[in-house]
Amino acid sequence: MDEAIRLATNSVMNGGGPFGALIAKDGEIVALGNNQVTATLDPTAHAEVSAMRAACKQLGTFSLEGCVLVTSCEPCPMCLSSALWARVDRIVYCADRHDAAVAGFDDRKFYDLFDKKPQSMWPTRVEQLDLPHRTAPFDAWLAKADRVDY
Repeated sequence: MDEAIRLATNSVMNGGGPFGALIAKDGEIVALGNNQVTATLDPTAHAEVSAMRAACKQLGTFSLEGCVLVTSCEPCPMCLSSALWARVDRIVYCADRHDAAVAGFDDRKFYDLFDKKPQSMWPTRVEQLDLPHRTAPFDAWLAKADRVDY
């Protein structure tokens, strides 16, 4: 998780958004990703999607069965759906949707669309790992004077 938070914080310093993710398999990091939405003008270039794309290329497959998605923040509905399609075994995140909203990334209305079915019925286990520095990427984002808000 520390690596995902580091990626997110570094992303802010390098012109990306405050999100970082990685794909791990058998305890080893397969691929990294950070948010590149404004840098690439691609609304789907979220950290999780970037990490999954890189992992699929690295592993030579479209299926990420046997992999874990570790992300600095609770995946948005698009990233969650992508992870479900990729068949990741598990998703672990740190900051949550409310932490993201404080930093200007308020997607809570989209989450409401998914809250109809209890997570216990989902095909992929989703867990939050609450660390004291979970908001470090958002703190860096809010402190960045030249950020591009979206």
